[in-house]
Amino acid sequence: MSQDRLGLSDLDAVIAVARRGSFRQAAIDLDVSATALSNTIAQLEARLESRLFNRTTRSVAITEAGRIFLEQVGPALQDLRAALDAVRSHNAGPSGTLRINAFASAARSALLPLVMEFLQHHPKVHIDLVTEGRLVDIVADGFDFGVRSASLVPNDMIVIPLGQPQRYAVVGSPAYFEKHGKPRTPSELLQHRCIRVRLPNGAIFPWHFERDAEVTRLDVSGPLTLDESSVVKVAVQEGMGLGFFMEQDVHEEIRAGQFVRTLEDWTPPRDKLCLYYPNRRNPCAAAKAFIDLARASQADQDGLA
Repeated sequence: MSQDRLGLSDLDAVIAVARRGSFRQAAIDLDVSATALSNTIAQLEARLESRLFNRTTRSVAITEAGRIFLEQVGPALQDLRAALDAVRSHNAGPSGTLRINAFASAARSALLPLVMEFLQHHPKVHIDLVTEGRLVDIVADGFDFGVRSASLVPNDMIVIPLGQPQRYAVVGSPAYFEKHGKPRTPSELLQHRCIRVRLPNGAIFPWHFERDAEVTRLDVSGPLTLDESSVVKVAVQEGMGLGFFMEQDVHEEIRAGQFVRTLEDWTPPRDKLCLYYPNRRNPCAAAKAFIDLARASQADQDGLA
């Protein structure tokens, strides 16, 4: 069987396995069985006469040939899907699926309101939102859009700011501060109990502070290291220690008096969140409508600022 008989489902299979690093998780995304997906990849490798993934009982890793294949196929597949969507939506309006990759905090604070408004106007469009901490190549991984801080967006992408500049917040429960007092400078955090956060790559997230051009990054210590912000919130509420969050993620708790903020003068506004996407000459109708709404939404916010 020749290479020119590859189908879209074959290409989707490669992208899904590469993105997830797992046949089981990729199969769930594609709504097929793991066995069927494994067979699809095996047949594709036979056609290409190249191994795309190295498999063990515990892991799946993309090969160099697989990486080259993805770099070439990812953009081409998006162009093809955009062309198909453009034809389908010529008379019927925006339809199809838009895939978006974002940090979880960015999705909650800036992206979801935009998505909800978009879906109200365009009910034929399906939004597939993937939230994860790692940085991805949205083109190679088959996403239409990404959402990240401005400083993390690749230079070759088109950018639309979302919302207002972000800030960090150091918070603790009223009971914690009553017992241990408040730190007055970032360095005093080294004498406090802090809840550490592990990033998806295994590294511990440092706490960032800045005032009057003085920048400080601290590797704090404490009784717990966690990898999920909702669990960190519970630990802070229980008085186990201080937490370090994006401001919008703890706004309600601060307003309700569950959390008390400290070192606010050391956490100035940072980069804005941005929606970003590759420069395509003919985006599909759904993507164009989403871009137009994002631009209009930001223009409204800028007018109110």
